[in-house]
Amino acid sequence: MAPWAGAALWMLNPLRVVWLALAAAFLLTLLLQLVPPRWLPSCALFQDLIRYGKTKCGAPPRPAICRSFDVPKRYFSHFYVISVLWNGFLLWCLTQCLFLGAPFPDWLYTLLRILGAVQFRGGELALSAFLVLVFLWLHSLRRLFECLYVSVFSNAVIHIAQYCFGLVYYVLVGLTVLSQVPMDGRNVYVVGKNLLMQTRWFHILGVMMFIWSSVHQYKCHVILGNLRKNKAGVIIHCNHRIPFGDWFDYVSSPNYLAELMIYVSMAVTLGFHNITWWLVVTYVFFSQALAAFLSHKFYKSKFASYPKHRKAFLPFLF
Repeated sequence: MAPWAGAALWMLNPLRVVWLALAAAFLLTLLLQLVPPRWLPSCALFQDLIRYGKTKCGAPPRPAICRSFDVPKRYFSHFYVISVLWNGFLLWCLTQCLFLGAPFPDWLYTLLRILGAVQFRGGELALSAFLVLVFLWLHSLRRLFECLYVSVFSNAVIHIAQYCFGLVYYVLVGLTVLSQVPMDGRNVYVVGKNLLMQTRWFHILGVMMFIWSSVHQYKCHVILGNLRKNKAGVIIHCNHRIPFGDWFDYVSSPNYLAELMIYVSMAVTLGFHNITWWLVVTYVFFSQALAAFLSHKFYKSKFASYPKHRKAFLPFLF
């Protein structure tokens, strides 16, 4: 690889700046939560913005102005509706390009260039981005199914700022995947005679990791949902109970850990070396670690019998 090409791999573009800024913001927020409360002034608005659902119970008293911006947590399903539709559209556009030779629409190509997509870089495989976009769409479809038919939502809330961020997030993450497609003008650059000739060992590993992580996340959501149902599957309450089984034997929020592993599987599928996607993974790591830490504190404060060996997010570590 030419020296200039190696330098380009580390060059900042709008997408990388966004993901780097998000990762840094959530890292700082996590570090602030680890500091003893007496060392920092209390800020109800800040705590309200970083907590959602049950973890709002452990926050300082919420002013009335904060409660006026509440949105039901069950609106999480809206995130996945947007993702299924938007990322399904992006997947359809990419499929048209790969298998029918149709160019990207002008507006989409322009948007990708603004965000930082570049022309053919020599080392990227179109199959990698295609698989990751398929993963993202399937992941969103499964999460939508879980929100509608598996999870049991209480009257817990999220801040409207968190709701808006969630809507934008899945639009941005889909564009991030599509921007990693090697392009020749408005067309996708495909090495070899067909897409299957690009199959590499890391694609197979990435698929296996994605399935493994998705299965465990589904199991964890089923366990959480069943805590509020009887044996016949009928919802009987919306109280919080201590979950057991699967990865709950190791961490308080295995669904968040599985989310991280799903994004790592996408990084593997992209060939390990995609800097932009590793910034996405870094953001996911810190955001999920923050949510897991706050959830862990909630469980420990609510249940005196909570298993002491459980960690918040990473087995045996954190």
